[in-house]
Amino acid sequence: MAVKLKADGIIDFVQESEIELMEPQAKLAIQLLKEAEQKDDNMVGWHTLPKKLNSNNIDEILESAECIRKLADVFIVIGVGGSYLGARAAIELLKSQFYNYEHTPQIYFVGNNMSPSYLNHILSICKNKEICVNVISKSGGTLEPTLAFRAFKNLLEAKYGKAEAKKRIFVTTGIKKNNLLNLAEKEGYKIFKIPANIGGRFSVLTPVGLLPMAVAGIDIWQIIFGAKKAFEDLQSDDIAENHSMLYAAYRNCLYKKGRRIELFASFEPDFEFFFKWCQQLFAESEGKSGNGIFPVPAIYSTDLHSIGQFVQESGQALFETFIDIENTEDENEYVVKKELVDYDNLNFLADEKMSCINKMALLGTISAHTKGRVPCIMLNIPRKSEQEYGYLVYFLEKSCAISSYMLGVNPFNQPGVEEYKTRMFELLRGKQEE
Repeated sequence: MAVKLKADGIIDFVQESEIELMEPQAKLAIQLLKEAEQKDDNMVGWHTLPKKLNSNNIDEILESAECIRKLADVFIVIGVGGSYLGARAAIELLKSQFYNYEHTPQIYFVGNNMSPSYLNHILSICKNKEICVNVISKSGGTLEPTLAFRAFKNLLEAKYGKAEAKKRIFVTTGIKKNNLLNLAEKEGYKIFKIPANIGGRFSVLTPVGLLPMAVAGIDIWQIIFGAKKAFEDLQSDDIAENHSMLYAAYRNCLYKKGRRIELFASFEPDFEFFFKWCQQLFAESEGKSGNGIFPVPAIYSTDLHSIGQFVQESGQALFETFIDIENTEDENEYVVKKELVDYDNLNFLADEKMSCINKMALLGTISAHTKGRVPCIMLNIPRKSEQEYGYLVYFLEKSCAISSYMLGVNPFNQPGVEEYKTRMFELLRGKQEE
């Protein structure tokens, strides 16, 4: 169980001596991370969280998850950004993008936009079905989830009455007093608390992510085990041993060479929402004061037929980080059959496993892109499992924090996010005064 960085696709772009020169900056970033933990108002609770989680924390989540599975045909998770991306990423990666076609309760994510057609469609899906709701908002007042929760609270109370509805509403919010917490305490909803020193994009391993994962039947103990192993493995400040430091160093070295766009790519479609989580993690942590690498998700080979030309020949603006699963075979592996008439000229692939063909597509893409002067970093995980998911989440969280400090920015605030909210509420209040 580990994440290993392979630099074969980057050796023509970054010399070993350059990484050696970056090591003091990476070590300083580690030191800044440790110093941040000593401050009263720190936001680095995620850093030691894996070793602090215990049966008291997890048993409460598992009990609620079991209750939801017994009560509900449909489980509605209400949240935006870090309040839903990590959980959805885990469900689609560890179960599949087709989870709702194969399992109950079906899990739908709302409150991540303000589209009336999206909300109405989910509401119509819930018609004549048993429902439970988990509303997630650390501040207790983010507009998108607050609006969606109002709609589903009304639905549940009309359908079940207030007494039964409160058994079906689960609230995940911050410790500090807020509107959502006040309501939950008043109505008697089940409440899960988000630690004050963990921000939304770093909250996957709190009840924010763990409750929806548990409802989906994911073994959250194994998730935690993987994260704990990553915590232990990534303590070293030797850049050769600590691949979270090494990844951060490569990213910053490429950034200094003008590579301002990072494509997170995989040949496994189930990584789609995991990369959306990566996008928020890195963009919101690094993109400040004119700094930052812009993260873009890409699912290959699908996206090779849309953006492949740009990647191959666009110049010197981007680099790619591939996440590769070393072992993707399973008992239902698809094997290409030989046809009596070779109508599509593919009989040369007869008896070949689809996983092998997919792997050759990966290697061929890296070869082509490096030839086209696109650096390619490879992050390898042994297999797709709960343990590997927990390890990968923690690995990327730590890499992101180190990389942000190396860029000279605070990884844990997001002042720019508040600007659009301020302007939006000004417009909404102005509309009411007309």
